[in-house]
Amino acid sequence: MADIRTAPIEADCFYHIYNRGINGEAIFKSDRNYLYFLNKVSEFLIPVCDVYAYCLMPNHFHLLIKIKSDLELSSFIVDQNFGEALKNGLHSPQNIFSKQFALIFNSYSQAFNKENKRHGALIESPFIKLITSDKYLINSIIYIHQNPQNHSIRQFTKYKFSSYQTILSKSKTLLKRDEIIELFDNKENFVLSHQRDIDFDGEF
Repeated sequence: MADIRTAPIEADCFYHIYNRGINGEAIFKSDRNYLYFLNKVSEFLIPVCDVYAYCLMPNHFHLLIKIKSDLELSSFIVDQNFGEALKNGLHSPQNIFSKQFALIFNSYSQAFNKENKRHGALIESPFIKLITSDKYLINSIIYIHQNPQNHSIRQFTKYKFSSYQTILSKSKTLLKRDEIIELFDNKENFVLSHQRDIDFDGEF
């Protein structure tokens, strides 16, 4: 995977993002931590990208996102009064996304450090992989959802801090549920496809 600081991030493209705690340390210690992080994703990422899948594990997390269109990103800049950013050419998808992603990390790390009476960096530099085909997109979604089981934490279908259960439910969500199900043709095939073994360990 490429370092997010140098990876080319473009509008309308899918990306798989992976990040973990410094030296593999825990970054989520309570349900409150997980929920706070998801709230920050909703606050800072949803305006600039669509979330297709996620899984938060005790010491790392995965996100599968699609960067919004140039038009949507431009509207976001106008709404945020990023006038100087426009003048200085900082309105590229790369810079907008990196800025919003950094806001998540900074906000979450400060809250986590305060709660746990610790100092210093919490999360390593994120890694990002461009998704180049529907097949790879589908396999990435499955891999992300299977993470709890792959790490011997819990059966992935029952793990509550991933998008798997939400995609199958009818609860209100910011996930692109309809688009995800359409990728798999229907819910039945979504469930069936998740019974396949997907192993991307060599890529991280």
